[in-house]
Order: sequence, then C-alpha cells, then structure tokens
Amino acid sequence: MTTAELTRPSAPLAKSRSRTIKDHLATVLVVLSFGIALIPLVWVLWTVVSNGLSTIVDTSWWTGTMRNVTHTDPGGGAYHAIIGTLEQVALCTAISVPLALMVGIYLVEYGGNTFARVTTFMVDVLTGIPSIVAGLFIFALLHETMGASLSGWLVSMALVVLMVPVIVRSTEEMLRLVPNELREASYALGIPKWRTIVKVVIPTAFTGITTGVVLGIARVAGETAPLLILVSTTDSTNWNLFGGNQTALPTLIAQNFRDAGQAVSSGSYTFDAHGNRVYGGVTNYAVDRMWGSALTLILIILLLTLIARFIGRFNKLEK
Repeated sequence: MTTAELTRPSAPLAKSRSRTIKDHLATVLVVLSFGIALIPLVWVLWTVVSNGLSTIVDTSWWTGTMRNVTHTDPGGGAYHAIIGTLEQVALCTAISVPLALMVGIYLVEYGGNTFARVTTFMVDVLTGIPSIVAGLFIFALLHETMGASLSGWLVSMALVVLMVPVIVRSTEEMLRLVPNELREASYALGIPKWRTIVKVVIPTAFTGITTGVVLGIARVAGETAPLLILVSTTDSTNWNLFGGNQTALPTLIAQNFRDAGQAVSSGSYTFDAHGNRVYGGVTNYAVDRMWGSALTLILIILLLTLIARFIGRFNKLEK
C-alpha cells in the first residue's frame, strides 16, 4: 500500500465531514433568519413601551374614561375602552371556540368525504378574508336586512367570522399530531369513537388547541374596521353589549389619533419640562394616550397568552 493511499480520507469520513458542514450551515441560516425576524418585533415593542409606559403607570388610566377630556387636557383613562374590548372579545370567543372545535374535530376524525373537502376549502378562503369585508357582511346581514341596531354585539359577530377559521386550522393541525396508536388502543378496549375523541384525543392535543384559541383572540382583539362600521364610539362606559355606543381599545387609538390631528402625522414636536409632547406651542396629550392604548392592548394579549400557557402546563401536570 502506497503512502498516498494511507493518507487519503475514507469515503465515510468525507461524507461525515460534508454532513457536518451542511448541518452547521443550516444552523447558521436558521439563527440568522430568526434574528432578522426578531428585529421588527423588538423594534415595535420598544417603540410602544417607550412611548406608552408613562401613560399606563398612572392609576387613573385604568379607572377613568375620556368623558369631558380633550386632546389638550391631561389625564383621561381607558377603562371604558377596556370594558368594550373585553366584552366584545368574550362574546366572540364564547361563540367561536365551540363552533371551531367541532368543525376541526369533524374534519380530522370524520372527514374524507366531499363535504369535508368543501368545508376545508371554505375555511382556507375565510382565513384570508379582510376584516372590513367581515364587518360589511355583518352590517348588510344583521343591520340592513334584519334591522339590528348598531352595537357591540354586531362587532362580536364580525369577529366570529375572523376568529373561527384561525381556530379551525390550528385545531386540525394539533389533532393530526395525536398518534393514531392512541386511537387504536382505545378502540381495542371497546371504547366508542366519540368517547375516544373526548377522553383521549382532545386531552392529548389540549395544549396546542389552547394556544390556537389564544392566537385567534389575538387575531381579532386589535381589529378596527368592524368597530368603525358596526358601532359608534362613546367617552363613557357602556356595559350593555346589546345596545348603545361602545368604545374599544382599537377605536380609542383611532380616536386619539384623530384628535391629535395633523401634528401627529408631521412628527414635529418638542418636550416641555414634564416630558409631554408640545405641538405648535400646545401640549397634545392625545399622542400619549394613543400609545398608552396600544400598550394596554398588547398587555391584555400577553396576559391571555400567559393564562393559556398556565392552563396547558396545569393540564400536563394533571396527566
């Protein structure tokens, strides 16, 4: 055997080095992509927090309303908008979650026929529907055709149209991740299919389903178009979801932006001794309240996400 033959790397060793290089390259690309995607997210969060934190730390923000408060007046609160958002999203969730779960279960566990394929296609279409189209649909159906008065519950109906497809798709994916061996083991014990779904399949996929529900809530909580079409705003608290004007956090943001006027879009301002923005010699408090409303909405979504994580972890501990 010659010296060249002794020093030549074997074929398996060369393949191993090639795989290692490819693995490192893929890892670098994934980390780089994650970093690039993280930049706008961190940028948005930092902008909202830095501009809205000074507003929400005031206790009056959580207990007060915008009644008799103009853009040149300090103070004001988002209590009425928080109530409106929570009520509208709660009604939407109460309708959407059972409906979407049943559709998702049907498509995975009982699907395979023409009706299931048509349903899947329609869910895919609804997933990409613009929010303003959902608002106009509810406006034409319930307000123009059936004569329902503009109020908060109409907003919830529009949000249902947007929320159901999100939860259906996530439920489908989570149920498909459940191993078929679990279903077959349950059937082998003589347990009927419906009981297998309730006692085996759903508990196994519960954490993922809960995450999908939170994603659906986050999808609709910040929608503005249905609010602008289906209900008018008010500066006072309205607990009645089925009558009267009702403000939510997205419309409070839009309202403060409108009150701020052209000064907000121009971006030219100075600061007074207390750190408030001064536009053209006038302190415009609507700008701070606008950022405070945005940060409040983010905190609500964050709280719901943490609750969902806790429920999912508690469910695992019970198992």
